[in-house]
Amino acid sequence: MQETVTLAHGAGGKQTSELIEKVFRAHFENPHFTPDDAALLDIPAGRLAMSTDGFIVSPAFFPGGNIGKLSICGTVNDLACMGAQPLYMTCAFVIEEGFPMDRLEEIAAAMEKTAAEAGVCIVAGDTKVAGKGQVDGVFITTTAVGRVMDGVCTGGALAKPGDCVIVTGDVGRHGCTILLARDEYGIEADVTSDCAPLWAAVQNALTDAPGIHVIRDATRGGVGTVLYEIAGQSNVGFSLEAEKIPVDPGVRGVCGMLGLEPLYLACEGRLVIIAPEKDRDAVLEALRRSPHTEGAVCIGRVTSDHPGRVVLNTEIGAQTILPQPGNELLPRIC
Repeated sequence: MQETVTLAHGAGGKQTSELIEKVFRAHFENPHFTPDDAALLDIPAGRLAMSTDGFIVSPAFFPGGNIGKLSICGTVNDLACMGAQPLYMTCAFVIEEGFPMDRLEEIAAAMEKTAAEAGVCIVAGDTKVAGKGQVDGVFITTTAVGRVMDGVCTGGALAKPGDCVIVTGDVGRHGCTILLARDEYGIEADVTSDCAPLWAAVQNALTDAPGIHVIRDATRGGVGTVLYEIAGQSNVGFSLEAEKIPVDPGVRGVCGMLGLEPLYLACEGRLVIIAPEKDRDAVLEALRRSPHTEGAVCIGRVTSDHPGRVVLNTEIGAQTILPQPGNELLPRIC
């Protein structure tokens, strides 16, 4: 008989201790991991960045990852966008009664592996068990702190006309993967999530080009939404070359069938980087020799024209305004 999570596992007694020891401590053990009420940590000199994120993705398992891997990548990538090396992380689980224990173990193992790749220590956490039907399987919230590299200052309000716009690989793959995994449209395509931790790539890029102005991870809402956010913050426009925007053939095919725009599909392992034109080659070279960003390309420029707008220059020489995102973005990934 398959072992499952029961309400007793969240009651704070013997079963809770067993769950923590057999699943979470077994995968998260490190010198900073604590059984006490709070972790005691060394604070590095310099500035700290801190981020928290909740993950309720459905389905929890998808080609290229699961909610556990996603919960690590999403938060450490937020720190990386501020030029911060991830150091410490906490995680909170809300688990539905009846959730298979082996699947929970699979999630914890993915978190262990991804945290090790990202160089972050999981130091504390919390576990709650909700009644049947109150939670869709498992929800995870992660919070992390990191040390900002010296001399680095990135932010959405810092884009300047003449800057280059770089994406670190093909766009829209995670959103397309989740859409297909739900099997609501009967479409089959060989598409795998791009979910990945990106600190190593950011560190390489900032080491070679510390003057990078903006780094954003193109998660919910995709690259298009990120560019509109930056355009509003910096009061600039964007001019993109449509033929240079990398899209996986499978993603392009699915988008063509469903009338979706790849620029508005979520990524979980892609960054939008805006840097001075003089740093373009250095940034691209650093990214292309880094894990998960080998496909980095420059797709356009920041412009003082049409502030607040994103313009696409098409393959036939025409210009079109990328529609501003609104209402519900599909597929909803969280």
